[in-house]
Amino acid sequence: MNAGRRVVVASRLFSPEVGAGAFRLGALARALVRRGETVRVLTTVPPDHAPPIADAPGVEVSRWPVLRDAGGNVRGYVQYASYDAPLLFRLLFSRFDVVVAESPPTTGLVTLAVAWLKRRPVVYYAADVWTDGVISMGAPRAVISVMRWMEKTVLRRSQAIISVSEEVSERLLLLGARQSRITTVGNGIATDIFSPDVAPAGAGERYFVYTGTMSEWQRPDVFIRALQQISDEDPEVRLKFFGQGAVVPELRALAEKIMPGRVDFGGVVPPDESARWIRGAVAALVSIVPGIGYDFARPTKTFAAASVGTPVLFAGPETGARLVTEANLGRAAAFTAEAVADEMRALLAEGLDGTTERLRSDRSRWARENVSLDAVADRVAQVVSQVSARTADKIERPAGATPGSHGRSAS
Repeated sequence: MNAGRRVVVASRLFSPEVGAGAFRLGALARALVRRGETVRVLTTVPPDHAPPIADAPGVEVSRWPVLRDAGGNVRGYVQYASYDAPLLFRLLFSRFDVVVAESPPTTGLVTLAVAWLKRRPVVYYAADVWTDGVISMGAPRAVISVMRWMEKTVLRRSQAIISVSEEVSERLLLLGARQSRITTVGNGIATDIFSPDVAPAGAGERYFVYTGTMSEWQRPDVFIRALQQISDEDPEVRLKFFGQGAVVPELRALAEKIMPGRVDFGGVVPPDESARWIRGAVAALVSIVPGIGYDFARPTKTFAAASVGTPVLFAGPETGARLVTEANLGRAAAFTAEAVADEMRALLAEGLDGTTERLRSDRSRWARENVSLDAVADRVAQVVSQVSARTADKIERPAGATPGSHGRSAS
């Protein structure tokens, strides 16, 4: 492999924003640098509430202003367009040998168009299935059709596709992706940040914690309703929410109505602070609404809790529940307040009888061995480098020459 090939990463999310997408792309950029690649990231100016920007050694980061919703998210058609339209020109004036495009498919389409003009390959990072997402949101049929066309086009024309789980890979195949182009790498978590050795936050408090995005397909109000059912049994137990999302106003209103003074909203916090709150919790809360198109998801929240060694309380469909129960990461419940309340009682008891601490090292070890973010990033970087090398071989080889004429074998 030639050192110093130019890789461009196109994503609306990147460090220092707090979220799974920013974490995985930051790790990918670092992994590519370790492989000797030259990396440039075309991303956005972070929101005001984001942590301070930290230098990424060896990574050039170019930021552009973008429209955000009231919660500071690049979420919605207008917001996506405010990133994708300038991206077209940013890519046209960038030199690259391969470009990595993070979803949504609108970004993938822009990236494909420029890459086609420059005769360069695209690696599409499919962390989600956007067609399923717009269906779950109850979007109009016309919107669903357009999204399906865009997603199919991106999947069929990308030289390689990165998938975060076997379940996502199956959905991508149904949308027309070629099996030979999909590499399933898994999701990952920064095990150095999310560690059982961090100092617990909330000393002396007994609380359940929810971290990350709060959206329509997660509906974490189920946890507030469950707390109401056990509030008389343990009047000291609290709920803490850290993060942002479309349903935060609804959660605040519900908490004030049925659990006044027992639910805290801490906003977006840096990863190291999030790890401390998870470390001190009775359990970390994870939810997915069943039957709306996300039954295949394995939320990164689960891995963050496991890495710290704190038990997970998962409410939702079989895929997420099976992950939690088979790896002994905590407890799973049906998506009802009654079922969640029962598991809350059990986890409170495990916290008192020593079970939680006894299993902490086992859960953390599972995370280090199975979902290390650096290991995932290395797998993605290998795919990107292979695609870049194949393209360079085609460009450098004279017409009619054999692969061996340059001392390399075709791959």
